[in-house]
Amino acid sequence: MRRIALLAPALFVTLLSGCASDVRNEALTRTTNGYASSVRWNDWESAQSFLDKDYVVEHPLNSVEQGRLGQLRVTGYDDGAGPRADGEDDAVQIVQINVVNINTQAERTVIDRQRWHYDREKKKWWLMTGLPDFSPK
Repeated sequence: MRRIALLAPALFVTLLSGCASDVRNEALTRTTNGYASSVRWNDWESAQSFLDKDYVVEHPLNSVEQGRLGQLRVTGYDDGAGPRADGEDDAVQIVQINVVNINTQAERTVIDRQRWHYDREKKKWWLMTGLPDFSPK
């Protein structure tokens, strides 16, 4: 009987931590799907709402970058296997984005390496790496 009494609290704590992890994973899936939808539909204003606030302050989107985004149409967004954990509150995802320049009709592929961070206080995932870099290489 004593063993059961000792095992019950341990099992309860394990179940609670699993639930927290599930909530965080579900939030990550919703967040990355929402971000992907914004990018797919060229809704860059909405896509910016997923960015970490400190990142936005340090890397404001200038008029040249806004103009470049306005000349592109996303034709494909492949997130492969989706995000994978990279620490307790971080996840990484490699996305292949196909874009067409509406002026030249030239299509190219951009690889976007995303790093997501979970804010435990706000219970929200933030993109730490900014919008995809579509600048010509």
